[in-house]
Amino acid sequence: MMEFENLIKLIESVSASDLTGFKYEEDGVKIQLTKKEGKVQVVSAPMPVAAPAFAPAASAAAPMAAAAPAAPETASAEAEEPVKAGKIVESPLVGTFYAAPAEDAAPFVAVGDTVKKGQTLAIVEAMKLMNEIESEFDGIIAEILVENGQPVEYGQPLFRIV
Repeated sequence: MMEFENLIKLIESVSASDLTGFKYEEDGVKIQLTKKEGKVQVVSAPMPVAAPAFAPAASAAAPMAAAAPAAPETASAEAEEPVKAGKIVESPLVGTFYAAPAEDAAPFVAVGDTVKKGQTLAIVEAMKLMNEIESEFDGIIAEILVENGQPVEYGQPLFRIV
């Protein structure tokens, strides 16, 4: 099975290329990546039946793939919304967003906090690995765009920094 680091390299390679789509299959694991507006999205990544912990993700992948043709309508609806000032920190991977290092701990940052480039803003858990999300900018947290414990997609906006 493909290791997590190799999966990230694959996503980055597709992102940097002129490809608009990519399919990969190994040992019963299928991954399909498509690029929209310059960003790679995981369309489906069903896991093998031998991994019951991931079975809900596999069943959720089918509706996601079926919903893909509706994406242009969503994009036009988003284009009508006014663009807010600031810089966006996006999720570098698919996983679960955590605002704090532990359930009983204070969040890494809150709206109004001043942050420096490289400062940890949150954690995205993917495949049992905790990945720190660091600020790419100096500024003030203007908006936290996801809730604690919420699943996030690759390229999904997490924070707006002004």
